[in-house]
Amino acid sequence: MTRRTLVAGVGNVFLHDDAFGVEVVKSLAGQPLPPGTEVADFGIRGVHLAYDLLDGCDLFVLVDAAPRGEPPGTVTVLQADVPEPDPAGAAVVDAHSLTPEAVFALLAALGGRPGRSLVVACEPADVSPGMGLSEPVRDALPHAVQAIRDLLWAEGSPGAGQADQAGAGRT
Repeated sequence: MTRRTLVAGVGNVFLHDDAFGVEVVKSLAGQPLPPGTEVADFGIRGVHLAYDLLDGCDLFVLVDAAPRGEPPGTVTVLQADVPEPDPAGAAVVDAHSLTPEAVFALLAALGGRPGRSLVVACEPADVSPGMGLSEPVRDALPHAVQAIRDLLWAEGSPGAGQADQAGAGRT
């Protein structure tokens, strides 16, 4: 049985560096990847992403610009904290600003839970209105693509999934 892996790029292409995830998955398209790997541009469609994840997956890689206080262009791979479903609570959804945390919360509220979940984050330099990535974020694209390819291929090897910070660091 083939494992299902979803690599989802998110972000708003009209907010400069927020388009990082979209640009990374564009770069991954057409590259050789392990069987069962789906690469998709979800843009600002976080609700659609949550519903897609209801189909389940063994590995979920979310690619996004994320301010974490690092120098612009820093690419970090993080283990995502996926909340447990809360049968008493309902997720409040603002479809126009669905952050990765909100996607996971909505998914949990819907009763879904992906397998291993990672976030490949890039520190943005500019998320003001406009198109095109800043120079440090544009320069980080090949590093992020390679980090994701390394993660995807490593998942099939013995001991896969043990490193929470694989590929973390400055690009």
